[in-house]
Amino acid sequence: MSDIRPGDPEPTTYRDVQLSPDFSELRRRFRRFVFPMTGLFLVWYFVYVLLADYAPGFMSTKIGGNITVGLLFGLGQFVSTFAITLLYVNWADKKFDPDAKHLRDQIEGETV
Repeated sequence: MSDIRPGDPEPTTYRDVQLSPDFSELRRRFRRFVFPMTGLFLVWYFVYVLLADYAPGFMSTKIGGNITVGLLFGLGQFVSTFAITLLYVNWADKKFDPDAKHLRDQIEGETV
């Protein structure tokens, strides 16, 4: 039984797009954004974990009241996650999605 429905593009269309320079450029742009951002976040996360494990005195330093350096770093993890998400959404909306839509339209036969 075939998974191809009437009106679906031919499988060779997908392969042609995958081999196209436009698709390669799109993948390259995606990787140039995502890999460094992932690496940056992982370094930030492991610094936090290592400081919590190996520098408890530093992490328990009080900033004011019951607020410690460790608490601020922990909250910083949440803030950085949301910041990275916002950066990605803005980047994708402006620099990635329009070209991805163009390729999708090519595959679906809406533009050539």
